[in-house]
Amino acid sequence: MTTYRTRHGGTLRADDVGAEVQLAGWVARRRDHGGVAFIDLRDASGIVQIVVNPDEAPASSEVLRSLRTEFCISVTGRVRARPEGTKNPEMVTGEIEVAVAILDVLSAADVLPFQLDDRFDADEVRRLKYRYLDLRRDRMAANLRARSAVIRAMRHVMEERGFLEVETPTLVVSTPEGARDMLVPSRLRPGQFYALPQSPQLFKQLLMVAGVERYYQIARCYRDEDFRSDRQVEFTQLDLEGSFWDQEGVLDTLEAIAAGVVREVRGVDIPRPIPRMTYNEAMTRYGTDKPDVRFGMEIQNLDELFADSEFRVFADNMASGGTVRGLNVGNQGLSRTGFDKLVDQAKDLGAKGLFWMVVEQNGSVRSPVAKFLRSEELTGLVSAMEAQPGDALLVVADDFHTAVGVLGQLRLDLGQPARHDDLEFLFIVDFPVFEHAADGGLAPAHHPFTAPVDVEEMRTSPDTAISKSYDMVLNGAELGSGSVRIHDPEVQAQVFEILGISQEQAQARFGWFMEALRYGTPPHAGFAIGVDRLVAILQNEPNIREVMPFPKTQTGADPLTGAPGRVDEGQLEELGIEVRADVKAEWSASQTDAVPSESS
Repeated sequence: MTTYRTRHGGTLRADDVGAEVQLAGWVARRRDHGGVAFIDLRDASGIVQIVVNPDEAPASSEVLRSLRTEFCISVTGRVRARPEGTKNPEMVTGEIEVAVAILDVLSAADVLPFQLDDRFDADEVRRLKYRYLDLRRDRMAANLRARSAVIRAMRHVMEERGFLEVETPTLVVSTPEGARDMLVPSRLRPGQFYALPQSPQLFKQLLMVAGVERYYQIARCYRDEDFRSDRQVEFTQLDLEGSFWDQEGVLDTLEAIAAGVVREVRGVDIPRPIPRMTYNEAMTRYGTDKPDVRFGMEIQNLDELFADSEFRVFADNMASGGTVRGLNVGNQGLSRTGFDKLVDQAKDLGAKGLFWMVVEQNGSVRSPVAKFLRSEELTGLVSAMEAQPGDALLVVADDFHTAVGVLGQLRLDLGQPARHDDLEFLFIVDFPVFEHAADGGLAPAHHPFTAPVDVEEMRTSPDTAISKSYDMVLNGAELGSGSVRIHDPEVQAQVFEILGISQEQAQARFGWFMEALRYGTPPHAGFAIGVDRLVAILQNEPNIREVMPFPKTQTGADPLTGAPGRVDEGQLEELGIEVRADVKAEWSASQTDAVPSESS
């Protein structure tokens, strides 16, 4: 049997001095000094320095002549202490090196398409095209290890608390869950389609009907939605559900998961209990249901201050049921041009406008609208917003959701820390049952299987009814959502009716699920945590692509494999699918199947 190594290089320490070892890995770096070659040998455990001296290993010195970066090699040699003055305290193996007696090349490497040293940046599309090389970089390897540690910690908590890991189908029927389904055509049933699951929602509820009581799964989920830094068409979540469980039981388990994960990856303990905030409080104070509470800069209600204002913009807005809200963003050192850009940004976000004011050293207020406001209004504004000289004050007069939403986004843009060195978990509770859809109707604020706090209130006042749902937020990012589920089929039918889903539509889409609810369904609740988002925050990565092994670009392309790709006419014919003529014309015009060069 061939032996490639007896130890992992990154595990060697000063205690191993004198030991003969066989190592295997990749040439991360090579330095030549007076005929002696110093090589950083990298394997999954880390890096160790090996030394090839032609006088001590003449055969290996011959091999050395052709050796380049990323050659895969095996070496045999003896561990020795590094000479004084050459020890590297920044490396865990920095006190020792391996004097090589035998060096064998296991596999040669072509010239690299980009440098794998973390000091060099490469275009993201190129990195994804050669993802198998990109993942050799220290940063990316560390992200994969962190991802594994997060999932390991999650599983530990789940198993410790008696949860059963159960897989659910990845080919399901299409159901409305907030985003477009990824569809899969059926060859055996032409014209019919499976959907890839947006989440295992209905199946995990069926497991509660089945008496599982405590379920979890590291689930792959799919949503055909536009890409952002924290979204991909396919992603991973920790999915969990429990019978005879209420909100308190879910949040207690989530606390244990968060604490276990952070301890495993960061080596610190998070403060417990995790704070809670209602949806209304979050929107009022921060303009978002996923507030970053690591910094202040809270939105202020200025309605009372400007209740009888003679400034027509404020007066007319409040007369029509609107509100006036303000934000003290501190001393940003903005010029007039800088404030004009904020005004344009506010309009792009949906506001009618934005008013800015700067507190001068003498306490007066400088603003294009200062002349329209009474002196007591300006003084009251400075007092209400606890402003100091140099502070910039931003004011929006609009309907409530627009005003707080715009200021909430500006708050993040002007105050949010760039890194996640500090971790602030938060639970948001008491979400509404429904929200207004673009067509003027109602849509589920969470999903249509979420239980209301009060069924009668949901029937009579659906616009204001509160649900038994909750989110977990970390540093301004929504890690996941959950709720107490509807276990009464009559209540579930009422929700469908309020949403405008007819009995026929409900039967066609959910008949199999509604029937299951009629067989002694226990009260149950659950949650799902986005693994990719959590790992990205813990690793201080700006987007989830950096912590996913093989992600897509922002346009959904995979430069590595060329997906999505075309298939031949025979396959389409078997599926009963025909590509439209205008799409074929676009293919002909492009003249290429290559993934376009793009910047993400």
